[in-house]
Amino acid sequence: MIKEDRISYRFGEKIRAIRERRALTLREVAEKAGVSESMVSQIERNRVSPAIDTLLSVADALDLDLEYLFADYRRDRSVNVVRKKEGASFTTRPGVHYEQLAQVEDKSREGIEAYSITIEPGAKTGSAEYGHPGWELGIVESGSAEITVGNHTHILEAGDSVSFRADAPHVVANPGKNALKVFWIITPPKGEAK
Repeated sequence: MIKEDRISYRFGEKIRAIRERRALTLREVAEKAGVSESMVSQIERNRVSPAIDTLLSVADALDLDLEYLFADYRRDRSVNVVRKKEGASFTTRPGVHYEQLAQVEDKSREGIEAYSITIEPGAKTGSAEYGHPGWELGIVESGSAEITVGNHTHILEAGDSVSFRADAPHVVANPGKNALKVFWIITPPKGEAK
């Protein structure tokens, strides 16, 4: 038997509530499931972590939808909060200033990073020679942006957005007379702030 404090997910209460709602006894459920009455009782009291086939048998005996049983499983996820005072702030080249926003540090396909970028008039960021794996998405917050991806150039104004595969060379430039401010997302992360 597994100690109660080692069971990380508790679904016994849900099984008991369904059994009682259907007016079934422990013995009736045990017989339908092909397990002992004691096993059903221990599952309901979160005293054991049953094998998956045992759990499936009990669920079938109760005509219980497994989605309901696990509906709240792993709802507690880690959350990465970056306070304004704590975020990385850096300049990549003259006239281009990055403020790092929240980031998922996983460099796999699931990772993501976001920046608030300020580009002064005449300045630009990116590379006209090479790209990198992944995707980018940008939203112009204020100012005017000249976005070049591969051989295509687009002018974006405040409120406009763009997304593209980042493996093509790409440049974000400020052709205007005022500072350009963009919100930029990169996946997977390039780790600009590192």
